[in-house]
Amino acid sequence: MSGNLTWDISSGRILFFRRPFHEYSLRGRVVLSQMPLSITAGLTAALMLLFFPGTLGNPPFIAFLVTQVVILALCYFTPWERLPYPSFLALPFLDFVSIALGREGGQESLMGISLLAVFPVIWLCASGIYPRTALLMSFVAPLGIIWVPLFVRGDVTGQDLAKSLLLPVMMLGIGVSVSVLTLSMVRQQRDLEEKDAQLRIALEDSKRQERLLNSVLETVHLGVLAVDADGHDILMNRKQRENHRLAAPAGNSDPNESQLLVFQPDRVTKVPVEERPVRRAVLGENFTDNLVWLGSGSEQRAITTSARAMRDHDGAFAGSVIVFSDVTDLVNALAAKDDFVANVSHEFRTPLTSILGYVELLLDDGEELQDSHREPLNIIRRNSERLLGLVSDLLASRSGQLIVSPQAVNVAELVRSSVSAALPRAAAARVRLHTEAPERLEAHVDSARMSQVLDNLVSNAIKYSPNGGDVVVSLGSEGSELVCHVSDSGMGMSEKDQADVFKKFFRTGNVRNTSIPGVGLGLSISKAIVEAHGGSIQLRSALGEGTTFTVKVPV
Repeated sequence: MSGNLTWDISSGRILFFRRPFHEYSLRGRVVLSQMPLSITAGLTAALMLLFFPGTLGNPPFIAFLVTQVVILALCYFTPWERLPYPSFLALPFLDFVSIALGREGGQESLMGISLLAVFPVIWLCASGIYPRTALLMSFVAPLGIIWVPLFVRGDVTGQDLAKSLLLPVMMLGIGVSVSVLTLSMVRQQRDLEEKDAQLRIALEDSKRQERLLNSVLETVHLGVLAVDADGHDILMNRKQRENHRLAAPAGNSDPNESQLLVFQPDRVTKVPVEERPVRRAVLGENFTDNLVWLGSGSEQRAITTSARAMRDHDGAFAGSVIVFSDVTDLVNALAAKDDFVANVSHEFRTPLTSILGYVELLLDDGEELQDSHREPLNIIRRNSERLLGLVSDLLASRSGQLIVSPQAVNVAELVRSSVSAALPRAAAARVRLHTEAPERLEAHVDSARMSQVLDNLVSNAIKYSPNGGDVVVSLGSEGSELVCHVSDSGMGMSEKDQADVFKKFFRTGNVRNTSIPGVGLGLSISKAIVEAHGGSIQLRSALGEGTTFTVKVPV
């Protein structure tokens, strides 16, 4: 067992245990438990040899030394793992017998040999096995070491018996202390083992979650970058590493943020360093769908970036997570759609202009034109003009420009005209049209544009009341604003659809599942016209209960 002893050169100390006691094998623990008494017995023999050599010829003392050697040999060579677990406790009892022999054979030469009983007492009480029996033996065995020889010699007196009680009482006190400490240590060790098991489970769960997170991050087609409060990268998945390589200048494999090729939506102007997504995120800013272009040439990609700040337990900024999404195909598709709309609109202009020209010629021929034909031609002219206006609006929405020419107009007349033009469609759809407007209400607006808004709203109200119902168009004023309400009792729309209803080409889910025609441009154009007048357009709707659009324009 010499391998259990090491010499610490730096401090000059002997370290008996290189690892925790409970980590040794059962045989090793038994040997280590016996070792203090064996070493002390060897030192006792050395003292006797030096100062009391005659004692070494005393048979009881020789028996003490021999039994100590035998007991140590038993500790080392006995296969304790194969025997019942408490069987090693026989050794402390043998130690008590050995110590009794040593006291009887050497007490005339060396006092205090009885104190060697403290070693088996500590062994018994520290084992934690049969604690009550161990405490009993910590008193009875030392008492027997002293009393048995007295009774064997036959010279027992009450005074001798009384004088010998101090050692057993002292050993009992040591046994109680050791038992209490052992019980406390066992409980602490049990708690530590439970906590260690919990920590191992938590660690395994953490590793499992980490593997899952890494698998998810490496699988998704989104670039994910996490930075700490100082801007240092702490996590970057595979897709983001590809984005980083894409934005790196040629010949620079490890560029810093200022060297990356990050461009504005025009794909030419570089984004200033302080306005780049990662820099904004490091400053603690939260943002969503910020469009930039990475790289250059034919490999340039459109990327939308979103960032969310991370906070520690105290609420302080601890870093940020930035997500990069490749939307190149979507951006190209939107550009192609706008080009298609622009091209189709250009193609519509020529036939519409021709139609309007011929209608004007027919209307100018007043003498030969019958009155029954004049009204249909006026309707053709007006709708052709509005269709031509719609084409112009499509082109304007493509370029982002919408021009209005306000002038003094009787808006009440515009309302009545729109309702009158919609009567045939309302009758076909079994919808009842109602108008609530004063005889005259003037405002400075673009009459053609406002007619377009009214036509769109009334047409939608009829179109989206497929089962008939009532459509009410009311006009009034509130302070310095002209207010027009267009209400229907049709299908209505959900809150989600209401948030997107003014977007170009948007159609609600209910409408897409029906055969109601439309391209989703009317409300977008109407909103642009109203806002060009400095006004606003709002809606209130409930699914299955109808919709009300409210237009407000400064008078």
